Amino acid sequence: MTEIQHTNLSKQAIGALMMALQKSLMEQSDIVPVLESFKMTGSPEGLVVLNPPIVKLNEETTRDWDVICDQTTNSNGE
Repeated sequence: MTEIQHTNLSKQAIGALMMALQKSLMEQSDIVPVLESFKMTGSPEGLVVLNPPIVKLNEETTRDWDVICDQTTNSNGE
């Protein structure tokens, strides 16, 4: 029987997948072309993506986001 060789995704590759998903959700676009364009290579840590997607934010993108900021509370918890 032939032994099957395998490799795992590196943490970097998992991050690239997560960025592709985030970009797809933000742009409401298909994730498949982004995944198909990935150029990968092996490393001691596992597969790495040589061309991870870049997610750019601008004022229009973030305009409707609810942002939770650190708020100062007084001794009454208010």
